[in-house]
Amino acid sequence: MVQIAKVIVDVPTMQTNNPYSYLIPTQIENDIQVGMRVVVPFGNGNRKIQGFVVALETKAEEKNPLKSIESLMDLEPVLNPELIKMSSWLADSTFSFQITCLLTMLPNVMRAKYTKQLKIIDSQVSIEDLATILPESDWDDFQPDQLTSKQQSDLLKLRKKNQIEIIYKVKNQAHSKQVFQIKSQINSENESKILNSLRKNATKIRDLVHYLAAHPNEIKQTEVEKKLKITAATIKSAEERGWLIRKKVEQYRDPYATNAKLTLPLKLNSEQQSALDQVTDSIKKQQARTFLLEGVTGSGKTEVYLQAIAYALAQNKTAIMLVPEIALTPQMVSRVKGRFGKQVAVLHSGLSDGEKYDEWRRIKRHEAQVVVGARSAIFAPIENVGVIIIDEEHETSYKQDDTPRYHARNVAQWRSDYHNCPLVLGSATPSLESRARSERHVYQLLRLPDRINGHPLPEVKIIDMREELQSGSNQNFSDPLLAAIKDRLNLKQQSILMLNRRGYSSFIMCRDCGFVLKCPNCDISLTLHMDSRRMKCHYCGHEEPIPKQCPNCHSEKIRYYGTGTEKVEKELQAQFPEARILRMDVDTTRRKGSHERILQKFGRQQADILLGTQMIAKGLDFPNVTLVGVLNADTALELPDFRSSERTFQLLTQVSGRAGRADKLGEVFIQTFNPDHYAIQLAKTQNYENFFRKEMYIRHQEKYPPYYFTLQITAAHKEEKVAAQKMYTVLDELKPALSSNAIVLGPTPKPIARVKNKYYYQIVIKYKKEPRLHEAVTKILQESQADYRLGIQLSIDPEPQSFM
Repeated sequence: MVQIAKVIVDVPTMQTNNPYSYLIPTQIENDIQVGMRVVVPFGNGNRKIQGFVVALETKAEEKNPLKSIESLMDLEPVLNPELIKMSSWLADSTFSFQITCLLTMLPNVMRAKYTKQLKIIDSQVSIEDLATILPESDWDDFQPDQLTSKQQSDLLKLRKKNQIEIIYKVKNQAHSKQVFQIKSQINSENESKILNSLRKNATKIRDLVHYLAAHPNEIKQTEVEKKLKITAATIKSAEERGWLIRKKVEQYRDPYATNAKLTLPLKLNSEQQSALDQVTDSIKKQQARTFLLEGVTGSGKTEVYLQAIAYALAQNKTAIMLVPEIALTPQMVSRVKGRFGKQVAVLHSGLSDGEKYDEWRRIKRHEAQVVVGARSAIFAPIENVGVIIIDEEHETSYKQDDTPRYHARNVAQWRSDYHNCPLVLGSATPSLESRARSERHVYQLLRLPDRINGHPLPEVKIIDMREELQSGSNQNFSDPLLAAIKDRLNLKQQSILMLNRRGYSSFIMCRDCGFVLKCPNCDISLTLHMDSRRMKCHYCGHEEPIPKQCPNCHSEKIRYYGTGTEKVEKELQAQFPEARILRMDVDTTRRKGSHERILQKFGRQQADILLGTQMIAKGLDFPNVTLVGVLNADTALELPDFRSSERTFQLLTQVSGRAGRADKLGEVFIQTFNPDHYAIQLAKTQNYENFFRKEMYIRHQEKYPPYYFTLQITAAHKEEKVAAQKMYTVLDELKPALSSNAIVLGPTPKPIARVKNKYYYQIVIKYKKEPRLHEAVTKILQESQADYRLGIQLSIDPEPQSFM
């Protein structure tokens, strides 16, 4: 009998969901566990690759001997049994490969880095001979794709003669942060002796001796350096003299090192208490129920979340809380940390790789009981979960755009079932899918219909920009909105202005020939950025200088059209020179911590106006904000997407909710060219019920979710013809598996048909029940690997949020 490990291997071009069997060497038989990473030989060349152990078994020795595991990459499992089991379900439900799902669950630094080494294996080839083809310094990190054709040819000849070989090595990039700690060897007895041996003017050294004598306990070297204003060289010199002992210790990289001020639970109103009681009852009874907490903006949903988490912790359980974007995280994190202190770990894309790795380890070591984060935090290795919360559950950012194309809500429901704990979905404007499920009693609906301070919702005024422009008003600011901003400046109150575009202008166009400067790689116009004086593509990152004349007809009449946040900021400053303006968009928040710095500055009332894109629409709570202005409510309505009305309603309702959240009444101005559109009219009164009925009727007529499921298959290739042909081949494979009730749209080019020099074609399938569809699509996924080698990228999205 031999010990066998079932291993899911990391081979990008030959992925499979079937594990490979490897022999476990006797020296690690007692150490290897499911969830560990291993290095294994793979393929004819036995190159070394990473794999995950997903099962262990004992079986009779076979005639054909198995390959053995090369080595362990971990001393303990990096994935627990729950996450291993989840990865199999996730791969199946999202039409992806299990290795991709396993890697998605780990911090970036734990993804293996592969290096290639050149090695001479024939004594007839000398070091000097090989060095004439490739310098010896390049042998350790061998990069075949960076060699000249002649170098490649010469090396291939040696390889075919078995005179050299390429050794594949797997590197683990995960490293903990190490800092020096010092232990004093000076006491009251030897202090005076040491001081007498020093020069009188050696003040820094004398200070250090006094300090070491007074601090016998271990202390961080950096703290001593800072306190005494000395250098690391001074400390090292003291070590050489035997005055102290230095040793390296591990230190977590804490992204939120400043201690949040601890807060106490607030008194709940009757609706909040009723909602909390139902959630805590499910925690107590260990029931996997899903609650939809629908509450108007400012109704106190967050306090219900915090008290539900507190109850779970009191039951010796843990909690996961998801928030939609980095922009939301600073305020939400401070509220959760203010309640639960060091029990909280934070996971989101704004952290450095090292910080994410340390937070992940804190969770895995049971040093954190509450996880707060964006989408991927749903994979946190936390155990014994008592409650899972998804705030602003309608947000599209909970859907992953790349493989595996999971929705965090679905993963949360899987974990809710696994742990027998409640899942709370919160929103002022729930997604139609979630609200429809509550209508069918799949979810339990909990309502918070009123603001906690008893104040009415802010008064919303819709401004018809068609009339404003006819009367000669500024194209970005209507007269009523300008008057309202001036009024708030006089009252020393704050305003939030939202524009759904970053940059300076949407595009530049020649007024003589109509030429619009487009990206050479994508079917999209370039955006003007005045701060860097460049034209930029927001899809592929292409940049070029601003043209002074039309590239087509050489006319000088090239003008800027449209509006961006940068341009609006300049106009605002011209209108109100005394106003302190903060701009918050992708361009101003690129640097780490910039979201938090901008919001803290605004929160301290060091600015009068916060101007930004969608990232300022949700979750922000500033008591001195009494005015919200939406400069262009129509942006999402213009998109060819079945969810455009829903997104417009949600965004307008969310951003309106930023006004009048404390004692002062709020006012909202929505500027639009479509004042009669039902999404805009119903957002005026935050009338979600009427919007839900109206939009559900339209979805039913058009056969879209939540009445139908949708599946999107996309092919991309550098040649348009190849991408189109692939989609027709896919359609031919799918047809036999589909019933006559399925609705197939396409193949057609995507609305933006070319991105990064690749053409995109798609098929969309709308269906209710298609029992053979899953098997057919899984087969297409398996076959797509052969296409990948031909440069065809095939992607499958089982729940697309957009067909754009």
